[in-house]
Amino acid sequence: MKIAVSGKGGVGKTLIAGGLAYSFARKGLKTIAIDADPSPNLALTLGLPLEEARDIVPISENKELIESKTGTGYPGVYRLSFSVVDVIHDFSVRTPFGVNLIVMGTVRSVGSGCTCPANSVVRALLRHLVVELNEVVIIDMEAGVEHLGRGTAQSVDTMLVVADANMKSLETAKHIYDLAAGAGIKQVFLVGNKVGSQIQEETIKEFAGKNGLTILDLVPFDQNVVEAEMRGETPLKCRESVALHVIQNLSEKLTSKDN
Repeated sequence: MKIAVSGKGGVGKTLIAGGLAYSFARKGLKTIAIDADPSPNLALTLGLPLEEARDIVPISENKELIESKTGTGYPGVYRLSFSVVDVIHDFSVRTPFGVNLIVMGTVRSVGSGCTCPANSVVRALLRHLVVELNEVVIIDMEAGVEHLGRGTAQSVDTMLVVADANMKSLETAKHIYDLAAGAGIKQVFLVGNKVGSQIQEETIKEFAGKNGLTILDLVPFDQNVVEAEMRGETPLKCRESVALHVIQNLSEKLTSKDN
C-alpha cells in the first residue's frame, strides 16, 4: 500500500502521515515513512528526540551519497542510471514506533527543468520506494503532486488531501485533489483536520459537496495534540487523543478499500 499525504502548510498533514505510519506498523506491517516536505518534521512526530532529528541529513543534501551514485570523474557529467536499493538500508532511520523513516529533502518537480545529480537521486529513490518496493509506504508531501512524476504518481494507491475549515486551505485542497486525479492516482480523498465546531464541520462538508470532493473522514481538533507539540513531544503517545483515534480508523478504512 502506497499512500501520499498532501495539503497546504499548517493543516496538520504530518500528524496524519505519522499517525497512519504508526497504525500500519502496529499491525505488524513493514512500514516506511518518507518525509518529502521542504520543511521536514516527520521525525519528531514519529518519536525521535530533537537532537537525533536534527542530525538526519536529507538525501538531497547528502553530497557523499549523491557523488557515489552519480559521479563519473568528469566535471559537469554524471550518471543517469544507478541503483538505490542500498540507500533504504543505509540511510533510513528506525523510529521508536517501528517505522523506518527516510528524509528526502527538497524534491524538484518534473517540469522544473532541474536535472541536477541530487534531484536525480531523490527521484530515483522515490520511484523505487513507490513503484518497486513491496511494503507500506507513507509519503508526507508538500502541496501538489508535480514532483512525483506521472509514472510514480500512478503507482500511488491513495492520495489523502488534508484541509482545515479555512477557505484558503480548502481551495488548495481542491487544486491538489484535481491534480492527483489527473495524474492517475487511483483513490483521492479529502481529510478534514482540526475540526473544532459544528460550523467548521459544515464548512468542510459543504465545500466538498459543491466541488465533488470525497471526504474520507473528519479529524477533530485535539488540545492534547497541541500541548504535546508545544512541549516538543510526539502526539502519538497521547493515549487519550480523540484525533489519533480517528487517524487510526483512517488506516482501517484504507486497508478495507485496498482489499
